[in-house]
Amino acid sequence: MPHFRLVVSLSLLGAAASLACGTSRSDAHLIQSLTVSPTSADAQNYPGGKIPFAATGHYNTAPMTVSPLKANWNPYAEQIWNGSVTYVPANGAISVDSSGVAQCAATASGTYAVLAWTIQDPNLSGGCGSMNSFGEPGCNVVQGMAQLTCP
Repeated sequence: MPHFRLVVSLSLLGAAASLACGTSRSDAHLIQSLTVSPTSADAQNYPGGKIPFAATGHYNTAPMTVSPLKANWNPYAEQIWNGSVTYVPANGAISVDSSGVAQCAATASGTYAVLAWTIQDPNLSGGCGSMNSFGEPGCNVVQGMAQLTCP
């Protein structure tokens, strides 16, 4: 009997810890991936150089896709170092507004990345509000990326 109480106590303690740490229910409508369209764009092909990007969320339960998905947007510059591509903040070379419309600065030239991101489960708590160096939440982030070519 004492062993049974220990198992039940540990189970209840684990459940309480899960709730306190923000673990979501298994039946929650969770985003699994995010895609951005168009996947690549050349600013010269768009009137006024304004390129509308759209995010689509792919979920684990119905509705399986949501498009357009309200997402957060960030611009990045591509850097190639020893054959590997990395991304750094664009520092004003391109801008992306809150609805996903990107535009190249007058002096921008080259290929840039347009990143859309969202939190997997907005009901999660427990530190998800802390930001990383790019101004994005530090946990449970789902993201997608497209390329933008500036003249």
